[in-house]
Amino acid sequence: MPTRIALHHRTVYRFDREVGLGPHSVRLRPAPHCRTRVTGYSLTVEPAAHFLNWQQDPQGNHVARLVFPEKTRELVLEVDLVAELVAINAFDFFLEPDVERFPFAYDPVLASELAPYLAVPPTGRQCDEFLAAFRRNWPETGGRTIDVLVALNRGVQERIGYVIRMEPGVQEPETTLALGRGSCRDSAWLLVALLRRLGLAARFCSGYLVQLAPDVKPLDGPPGPASDFTDLHAWAEVFLPGAGWVGFDPTSGLLAAEGHLPLAATPDPASAAPVAGVIDPCASDFHVEMRVDRLEESPRTTRPFGADQWQRILALGDEVDAALMVGDVRLTCGGEPTYVSIDDHDAAEWNTAALGADKLDRATRL
Repeated sequence: MPTRIALHHRTVYRFDREVGLGPHSVRLRPAPHCRTRVTGYSLTVEPAAHFLNWQQDPQGNHVARLVFPEKTRELVLEVDLVAELVAINAFDFFLEPDVERFPFAYDPVLASELAPYLAVPPTGRQCDEFLAAFRRNWPETGGRTIDVLVALNRGVQERIGYVIRMEPGVQEPETTLALGRGSCRDSAWLLVALLRRLGLAARFCSGYLVQLAPDVKPLDGPPGPASDFTDLHAWAEVFLPGAGWVGFDPTSGLLAAEGHLPLAATPDPASAAPVAGVIDPCASDFHVEMRVDRLEESPRTTRPFGADQWQRILALGDEVDAALMVGDVRLTCGGEPTYVSIDDHDAAEWNTAALGADKLDRATRL
């Protein structure tokens, strides 16, 4: 069932004097291939004196073309959108039979259409050594294409430490590997380069990442975010015949799912910049504010009721208890709860045997 969320993104550029703004291209609207359903969207721009035209770039991404006729000391871009987050099984796709095992070659006609996404960016010794080590482990994947891709994505995540990097631009793949660290856009571009080195069509994707705090902490594995969170993010997408473009997030080592809302997918990171334009020479600073709020949630196993609903249920329970006491009604409850050990749940005593040493000890303490 969906969780309806509101995402707010506000970016403010302040200049030390009045400046003229040249034409700007803004890619802050979910792309047509976004799998998460967006039910509301608005882009607000200040100064109010401007002209805005929506266009599509050569890759089909939505682009707001902005023209400013007057000088200004501030530029404000504000995005508000409403989306319905429904769990997406990232592996819910089929591959054409001839690409199920790796390596494979694209059909010549398809390869010509994918040419911009097959062009290998500058790489060198660092990428050579990374891929050589990766190829030695291919037998472990059994040759299945999806297994190879999952392993490569995880390999980049394990090799590159995540850092928040405020410098503009994207690191070259060689630099990211040599440093062993990079931002999400650096890891994404590295993965694109490695995929292309393997003969796979790949593109750079920028967008919003929405992560909601889990209802309950998992018994094992990472606990997830402590609170609801959103930010601009970057990942890679690879074209697989039969499945189309499939997203891989090397920052987390996971596939892209409902929390990944693409804004732009392009052959080169420079074409996916959220905001691009020219201004008169000046000193400037900028401030970014991002927030995600839950508007509506459907009942689910891990969170069947909200706080207000619980209060109404408890109040009703108190009324029922009072009525039962007035009527001198006596209630009894019976049952046979079943418990299974989380540490050794495959042992016979927790499955087929009536009793066992560990089961008896735990039952006695319980």
